[in-house]
Amino acid sequence: MTSPGRFTDTGLFVCFEGGEGGGKSTQSRLLKDWLESEGHRVLLTFEPGDTAVGKEVRRIVLSPQTGELSNRTEVLLYAADKAEHVDTVVLPALERGEVVITDRYVDSALAYQGAGRVEDLSGVEAVQRWATRDLRPHLTVLLDVEPAAGLGRFEERDRIEGESLEFHQRVRQGFLDLAGRDPGHYLVIDARLPIDEIHELIRARVVGLLGQVTS
Repeated sequence: MTSPGRFTDTGLFVCFEGGEGGGKSTQSRLLKDWLESEGHRVLLTFEPGDTAVGKEVRRIVLSPQTGELSNRTEVLLYAADKAEHVDTVVLPALERGEVVITDRYVDSALAYQGAGRVEDLSGVEAVQRWATRDLRPHLTVLLDVEPAAGLGRFEERDRIEGESLEFHQRVRQGFLDLAGRDPGHYLVIDARLPIDEIHELIRARVVGLLGQVTS
């Protein structure tokens, strides 16, 4: 595996991860609203797709019309999205001393393109870490959901959501393995809990990190 990575001295970087249908977008917005009510400057972002380059990547990797891609091609496309995202969105906001909340980051590539596709995890990680300048979140919130339950929330599925249940089970285990490797930087929550209860657990953890926010 690669180095332990680096954490910025300015701003606070929080990432939401997990399988499909776990409530990442909902909890990201709730955290943003609460932080802003407390007077913090917050940037809410997501991967893939929150840059002009990323929108093109998102169209390719998620459209069912794309069909089959080489696993390595998929890894590199996601890495390109992350490189542009970090350089033009995430790092500038952190340097301004803001709280950056992202819906998906490097762990999604490791879980989906590594564990899900059964690719060499060390190779996938090396590419993603290089693309993101080895920038790590101060906290990753993993909303853990059993794949059959999470996927059941979608009437229509994109190219990744439409993969087999076995694929998504490998993805889930990939996320859990990542959290197990570095428990100090993760908060693992059962996504079946009530929305308000999940939010309270996240708030309690983030409160302890807010002292790191400097400009």
